[in-house]
Amino acid sequence: MSEHVPPVVRWTRRLEDATELDVVVAAIEPPVEKVFGSGIRGRLLRGEWLGHAVHPLLTDLVLGSWTSASLLDLWGGEGSRTSAQRLVGTGLVAAPLTAWTGWAEWSGTEPREKRVGVVHAATVASSVGLYGSSWMARRRGHHRAGVSLALAGAAIGGAAAYLGGHLATARDVGSHHLAFDDPATGH
Repeated sequence: MSEHVPPVVRWTRRLEDATELDVVVAAIEPPVEKVFGSGIRGRLLRGEWLGHAVHPLLTDLVLGSWTSASLLDLWGGEGSRTSAQRLVGTGLVAAPLTAWTGWAEWSGTEPREKRVGVVHAATVASSVGLYGSSWMARRRGHHRAGVSLALAGAAIGGAAAYLGGHLATARDVGSHHLAFDDPATGH
C-alpha cells in the first residue's frame, strides 16, 4: 500500500525538479556568490560566528512584526493603527538583512535547493513589495487599503514561508557548527 503524498508535497517536488529554473539560477548565482556567499561577509551572513544560520532568526523578526500588525489591523481597533504601521515598518527595515542572510545560505546549496530558493526569493520579494505599499498607504492615511495590501502580502508571504521551511527542514539548508553534530551519527 503506497502512502498518500499531499498535493503541496507533489508540487514542491516538481519545483525541485524544474530544470527550466536553472536559467535563472545561472544568471543570479555569480553575483549572489560574489556579494553574499564568499569571504568574511559570507561567513558573517551565514552565522558562522554564532554557530548556526542567522536567516531563521531574522525571518521570525520580519514575519512576527507583520503578523502582529495584521492582528492589530483585524482586532486592535482604531487606536492600534499607528502601532500596526510601525510593525509593518519594522518588518520592512529587517527585510533586507534577512534577504542577505538567505542569499548567503542559498549560495552554498545544490541545484534542487537553488531552484526552490529562487521561487522562495521571488515570493518574498512580492510580499515585501505589498508590505511596502501597505506602509505607504497607511502613511498617506489610507488605512483600509494598507490593511488589504498587508493581508495580500501575508498570503504570499505564507507561500514564501512554506518554501523557506521546506528548505530549512526537509532539505536541511542552513549553516551550523560541527560542534552541534552528534559524534555517534555525524549529524
